[in-house]
Amino acid sequence: MKYFSTRNASFVVSASEAISRGLAPDGGLFVPESIPQLSDDEIRELCTLDYCGRAVYIMSKYLDEFDTDELNTLVKAAYGSGYDDPRVAPLHFIDRKTAVLELYHGPTCAFKDMALQLLPHLLTASLKKCGEKRKVCILVATSGDTGKAALEGFADVEGTMIQVFYPHGGVSEAQKLQMITQKGQNVGVTAVYGNFDDAQGGVKKIFSDRELAAELDEKGVFLSSANSINWGRLLPQIVYYFSAYCDYVNSGFIPYGEEVDFCVPTGNFGNILAGWYAKLMGLPVGRLICASNENNVLTDFLESGIYDRNREFKCTLSPSMDILVSSNLERLLYNLSGSDSEVREYMRQLSEAGSYKISDKLRSAISECFEGGFCTDEQTLETIKDVWVKHSYLIDTHTAVGLRVLSERRRVREIPRPTVVVSTASPFKFSESVLSALGADGGSGALHIDELAAVCHIPAPAPLSGLADKEKRFNEVVSADAMRDTVRKFIG
Repeated sequence: MKYFSTRNASFVVSASEAISRGLAPDGGLFVPESIPQLSDDEIRELCTLDYCGRAVYIMSKYLDEFDTDELNTLVKAAYGSGYDDPRVAPLHFIDRKTAVLELYHGPTCAFKDMALQLLPHLLTASLKKCGEKRKVCILVATSGDTGKAALEGFADVEGTMIQVFYPHGGVSEAQKLQMITQKGQNVGVTAVYGNFDDAQGGVKKIFSDRELAAELDEKGVFLSSANSINWGRLLPQIVYYFSAYCDYVNSGFIPYGEEVDFCVPTGNFGNILAGWYAKLMGLPVGRLICASNENNVLTDFLESGIYDRNREFKCTLSPSMDILVSSNLERLLYNLSGSDSEVREYMRQLSEAGSYKISDKLRSAISECFEGGFCTDEQTLETIKDVWVKHSYLIDTHTAVGLRVLSERRRVREIPRPTVVVSTASPFKFSESVLSALGADGGSGALHIDELAAVCHIPAPAPLSGLADKEKRFNEVVSADAMRDTVRKFIG
């Protein structure tokens, strides 16, 4: 399987090269040359396997440089003792037509673990296959959860360094403490004045800095990414869509072959894009519902065909979705248009003017599968309380966005199709907001983890217990323009 850039289809690399590089030299994202197709018999067989077995089978379709034994080793290392549920990504049924896919049972209590516990193993194996002798420095821009998951995955991994940038004041207190208390000799964490888009833009600018690349090469270092712009981050996420469907079938609530919708809290578009790849591979997926908070740039785009980041940036109760530039949308635009020149023009307009309008043909193709919706902070809190009161089920603010958008969709359209809401984080990572929703007095998200556990009579996840008492190692805050110098200083 070969991969090429969304902005230059003639730039072709192997899977291991795509994973090692992270981002194409032209700023484009790597996409596979074709989408593997699974037969009904193959998907039925997946229903008999555990999560690791499903992961090996799906990923092998894209990673022909890796044999089955090698993938087995990598997958078992990723989804082992660090998960507090042996099912790894279990479904919780609110009713027969509504399931919640819990992706927060890993070591950082967020869905980013599903990929970032595997990526370090996948990346180091890929570097060996490429004959790469230099050390890799992973650069990460995070809206909250990716940062900690990447730090946890790469901490003290031989031959790697990792520098994380997060928006100052733009993550929950628990998310911040998880990052700035991270242990490891090869990790760095820096806050950036501004929002996530400023941090993400700064990282992309560093990747395209040829002078810096040459300087680092002389030091035996090159840059790569652990954001979902890296195909090695996105690929493992396809797996949990197959796994969720298999578990829905195994529950007896649907027969094999019945389509299931997925409602996905969405910021950078990587999570929901993985669901679209699963659909293309043959999984019986109906609609993909893109659920946004008040930073509803994607909702507007899906309704109008105009992507416009020129709007007020809002800090919401679901901070991991506080994003106005959704990088992974570029992959969807390329796959559906089939034109690198068209995508280059859209990305040029986005960079220079902050907006672009897609063709009517492309807009029609997107609407065949995707639709969007958003909710306010007030509605988010209402949903958390409603789900707790009616179902004794505790959800975080991002999952609440998904459930609220689904509820509104069903109320207006009365579509009875079974739906999986993708739950991206433990409610204990946003304890202040969740306590507020339940009518309890909240304070610092980290300091009130135990209080939320007491109010709901649910034990807090072990990785979050005692978080406030850990040593705070990283306190630097810089401007986006200073991120380049931060990387240089970090590498030394």
